Order: sequence, then C-alpha cells, then structure tokens
Amino acid sequence: MSFHSLEGRPWTRAQESTRCTLGLIEDMGKMKDKDVDAEDHGKGQRSPKLCGTNYPVSIAFIVVNEFCERFSYYGMKAVLTLYFIHYLNWDKDLSTAVYHAFSSLCYFTPLLGALIADSWLGKFKTIIYLSIVYVIGHVVKSVGAIPDVGDSTLHIALSMVGLVLIAFGTGGIKPCVAAFGGDQFDEENTEERTKFFSIFYMSINAGSVLSTIVTPILRGDVKCFGGDCYALAFGVPAALMVIALVVFISGSGLYKKSPPEGNVLVRVCKCIGFAIQNRWRNSKKSPKKSHWLDWAEEKYPKRLIQEIKMVFRVLVLYIPLPMFWALFDQQGSRWTLQATRMNMDFGGGFILKPDQMQMLNALLILVFIPIFDMGIYPLIGLCRIKLTPLRKMAVGMILAAIAFCAATVVEINVIKTVVEPSPAKESLVQVYNLMDSDVTVQFPGHTVFSDPLKPNEDPSGYTSLPLTGESQLYTVTVIHNGAESQCELTFTERTAYSLFLHTAQSGDIVCKLVNDHITKSETGAAYLRFINTHTENINITVGTDEFYAAANYGISQNISVPRGEYNGVVCETNSNQYHIDLGLLDFGAFYTVILSKKSEGLTTIKMEDIQANNIHITWQIPQYVFLTAGEVMFSITGLEFSYSQAPASMKSVLQAGWLMTVAFGNVIVLIVAEGAGMEQWAEFLLFAGLLVAVSIIFSIMAYFYTYVDPDQLDKTFREDTDDEKVKSSDSKKKETVSLTDMPKQTKM
Repeated sequence: MSFHSLEGRPWTRAQESTRCTLGLIEDMGKMKDKDVDAEDHGKGQRSPKLCGTNYPVSIAFIVVNEFCERFSYYGMKAVLTLYFIHYLNWDKDLSTAVYHAFSSLCYFTPLLGALIADSWLGKFKTIIYLSIVYVIGHVVKSVGAIPDVGDSTLHIALSMVGLVLIAFGTGGIKPCVAAFGGDQFDEENTEERTKFFSIFYMSINAGSVLSTIVTPILRGDVKCFGGDCYALAFGVPAALMVIALVVFISGSGLYKKSPPEGNVLVRVCKCIGFAIQNRWRNSKKSPKKSHWLDWAEEKYPKRLIQEIKMVFRVLVLYIPLPMFWALFDQQGSRWTLQATRMNMDFGGGFILKPDQMQMLNALLILVFIPIFDMGIYPLIGLCRIKLTPLRKMAVGMILAAIAFCAATVVEINVIKTVVEPSPAKESLVQVYNLMDSDVTVQFPGHTVFSDPLKPNEDPSGYTSLPLTGESQLYTVTVIHNGAESQCELTFTERTAYSLFLHTAQSGDIVCKLVNDHITKSETGAAYLRFINTHTENINITVGTDEFYAAANYGISQNISVPRGEYNGVVCETNSNQYHIDLGLLDFGAFYTVILSKKSEGLTTIKMEDIQANNIHITWQIPQYVFLTAGEVMFSITGLEFSYSQAPASMKSVLQAGWLMTVAFGNVIVLIVAEGAGMEQWAEFLLFAGLLVAVSIIFSIMAYFYTYVDPDQLDKTFREDTDDEKVKSSDSKKKETVSLTDMPKQTKM
C-alpha cells in the first residue's frame, strides 16, 4: 500500500511527516492484531462522538493541543538565531552552531520519548510529563530573555537550560501525539481516522505559519527593556504551550489510553547485540553463516531476523541522507542572516521581518504537493520516463543543491553593500572635507587620496591604508588654499576611521580622527551620527533615540535607528528649537548628518557612509522554491520508499533511522559553521558541491538496489507454517495407523 493512500493526503512539513504517518500506520497494524486495551475504559467501551458523527470528541482536544504546541515550537525557533546574535551578543558562526545543535537534539530525543511511552508510561502519561518539561523549558528560556534578570552569564545559562528542556519536551512527545490521536478511533472507522490525520496536518501547518508571522512582529515591533522584546517573543510561545497542556489534560476523561506494549526498537537492538556477541564467541568453532544476523537464530525467531535484514537494506541507503538536511535546516539560520542584509520593504508601509521569510517553505509545501502529485509526476509518466522513488530522491537532492547555488548568487550581490573589515597590517579610512573649499590630503609614501576633495562632499567610500605593523603613526599633509598643514595621526590595523577636516576659529586646520563602526545591523536598522558645526550644543531626538552633539564640530555617537522616514526631527539648543527633515534612513545604511546654522535656521547635509541594502528580499524566493521542490521529492518520496520496503512491524525502526538523518544533518552544519571559517557565499557553494557529490554516491547505491515486496515475507512464513502443519498432520495419521495395526493386548 502506498504511503499517500495510507494517509489520505501527504504531510505539510517534512520534519512532522514521520510522527504523523507512523501514528496511522502503527494504529492500523495494532487494529489488525488486537483490540486496543484501555487503561481507564472497558475493552469494548466507546468514547463519545462529535455531533452524531464517528469522530470521537477527544480528537478535538488533541488537534488544539497540536496547533498550540507547533505554534510554541516554531514561534520560539523563528527568532532564535537573531536572539543569539543581538541579545547574547554571539557571532554568526557560534549562533548558527548552537541553533543547529538545538535542532539536532530535537531529533535525537524522539527515541527517548518512544521508549518511555512504549516500555514504561504509555502515550498519555508520556505526553503529560514531557509537556510539563516542555513548559518549564519555555519559562526558563523566557526568563533568560529579561535583561533585568542577572548578568550575561546567567542569561546564557538560562537560555541553554531552557533549550535543552524544550528539546526533550518537543522531541519526547513527537512520536506520541499523532499515534495517540489514532488510538481514539474504533477499528471500523478507518476513513474517519484518515481524515483526522489530514486535520492534524493542517493544525501543524497553521501553527507553524502563524507563529512564524507573529513572533517576529512581537520581537521587532514591540519594544521592552530598551530594545527588541525577546522576552515577549519567547513568552507568547510559552503561554501557548501552557494552553496546549491544559487543553490536553482537559480531555483526559474522554481518551482511550492504551497500555505500554513494549518497543520493537529495543527488541531489534537486543537481537543485533546478541548476533554480534554470539558471532564473536563462536565464529572460530562453528561453521560460517550466510549473514551475520543469522547468529541470533539460537534465541530469536527467523522472521524477526529476516525483517531486520530488510530494514538494514533500507538503513544503508540512509547513510548519505543527512547532507540534504544539512542544507534544508539552514532556512532558520544562514538564510535568515542573509535576509537581514537585504531590502525588506514591499511598499505601502508593509515591511517583512527577516525571520518571517521562513514561512515561505510551509506555504510552498501546500502549493507544491498537489502540483507534483497531479501535474508533474503524471506528465513525466506520459513521457515514458520511469521515475522510481530513489530517482525522485536524487533529483530532490539536486534541487536542494541548486537552491544553495541560488543563495550563493544572492549572497555575492548582498555583500557588495558590505564594507569588509581590513586585514592585518591595514586600516580603512575615509575623509570628510568640512571646510569652505577644496583640500588635498597626502599620506607619506602613498597616494590613497590623490584627487582634491570638494567641500561637504559625500566620501566615495573607505580606502585601504597599509601599515608597517599593528599600528603606525602617519604625518598627514593637508593642503588648503595653497597653505600646508600637518597632522600626526595613529592608525591601528583591522580598524576603520573617518578623518574630519575643518578650520578652527583661529583659522588653523583641525584633523579629527574617529573610530568607525562598519558592521551592518542584523535587524536591517540604519546607523546615524551627527556633526554639529554650530556654536551651541544640540540635542537631537530621532524617533525614540536621543543624540547629543557638542558645539564647534562635536560628533555624536553612532546609534542604530529603525528603518523609516524621519521628518520633523526635533533639534534643541540652549536658545532655540529647530525641526529638520532627514528623509528615508534605509535598511543597513550608515549616515553622517552635518548640522550647520544659517540665517533661516538649521540646515542639514546627509551623507551615506555605507550603502543601504539594495538587494530586495524577493530574490530569496527562487532558493526557497528550489529547496521546497527538493523537499517534496526527497522527504515525502523517501518515507514512501522506506515504508514500502520494510515489514509493517519495523516501521518505528525506520522512523528512528529517518529522525537520525535529520539530527546528523544538523550536526554537519554545526561542524562546518564552527570549523570552516569561510566567507558565507563560499560556504553556500561548499554545501551545494557536497550535496551534488552525495547525490552521485546515492544514485550509484540506488542503481544497485533491488526493490522488494515486504508482503512476500508474510507469504513465505505463512507457507512455512502451513508446511509444518501438514507435516504434523501426516505424523499424527501415521501414528494412528500404527496403533490400529498393533495386536490387542489381554486385560489383566
């Protein structure tokens, strides 16, 4: 039976597909074998139905619980990378590494949740207890985002403890909720159960899309504690998880609660361990076996051993798969960071947040699944091209690699507006001429500024200045109106400077060297500073930010302000108040505004030190399109293939294997982010190249793979059982004949 027909419709997000589908498959298998025994209900007792339908009332609680839990998880995760960078002040590489370490842990812990549910507590209690852990993790994480609570060390500690608890909570309940929902249906209501899973998938999708839209707004548009409100952005998902837990507990009296029945994964591991141990002990004494697993025949049934062999054939094909997930899960880390350096204005006052772009994947999934199922695949079939599941997966890998090639092209264009820090033994410098006529600036031994600089002219950009060591003293010659003046200035390597030239009241030339901040804001904010040529001190209010520029060429601090139009900005001196128009302060730009007193009031000259982000965020759409198309062909097809090639009793083993590929994929990103030390565009290209290489290896493995029919295993063992019954029947007949042929004995 195909995977789609089992589900009724495919899943909306690849990461959720495993637990949802396994729940349905597992439930159907259990229904075939035996009735569900209830802990609190009688064996034949049925739960109340919704409005005269065959849908149990209890599933309403489960669907609402799932919506709230997915909102909680994806909402928290959407702002996580920017939280690391702006709140914990980590660099991009460390933030990416920790983000993927957390994602990896979220896909290791489902194994623990499945073991607890199947071997100890049962699904219901496992969901309750681990949801409590989940809530505690959210609360701890939210408290860690409050600046007034402790210092930075405590913030980091609380954040890490909170993330670990969240990972155990979300991962632990991952394999339980969908299967528990399937348990609520009676054996004969298979159609209703299938429709339930469709509703269940919609709740997943709705929760993830809505949270990815809402939590970035809470982070960026709501200000608290003097900055972005991460405490609120984490607090709302925490509240949703509390609601999820309360709703789930509220339906307690309506649930069918199956007792723990043992975990097949544990049995498989024990069988494998016994085979290895037995082979090690007896390999020299006993004759060779056709397969190393056959050494377990002394203790375990042949059918189980044969099923494990079939599973191993599929698990071998899983080996290259983590590389796909290494690329796929960078939507929330590297791609979000790329979006922060792009233009996010869609006009009409609508500005997208960089961490909202991730919602595009979930939306495209809804569009692409019917397009592929009802359009692309049938057209390929009409062209008489045999597109096997493994070929689809290989094509999905190639599409993901193309997505990262597209991301590379975007990144190369994005960094054109970025000023790269100077390397060792070099500084960056730009010169402002604030005098009334042209000046010429000469650095001894260098021709960095050969052309005269016009008054109040916007600098052309930073120029590299070579140094002889870590720092160097330069005697700079400034020529103004034929008169020469010299300034002694010290430059330090890896530092950017602005050199301001103006005349003092005495007529002498003044050289003022200022250290510059050149790193663009990760939130798309603009940086702004003022130079006050007026004879009075000036206080400037830009939005909610305050600037102070001292009189006589005083320079204010360089402060980030949200992108926007700033007209009617208030400037106050001791004697007067002025209003100035700054116009648009665009995404990622650095501005220097010169304030001068004229007879009509205060005048401004706005200069752009660093160019604004001029690549629009819509250029990320192609990479999301290719990656989502790759997800449809890779993830959905991969699970279809896996379950079609393994016995029904081994589905949970394959679930564990599939989750491990996602976990190890995130580990790959963690290693590359911390160890490669490459420029971002080169890192994107590296991942694309690695995935192409892996797809070639996978294609070779797929070429030699022989498809099997797991149902044949049932037929084989059924025939063996029938043969044994026939032999047993024949032996009984012979025994009967021999007894009748014996002479009768005399009674005593």
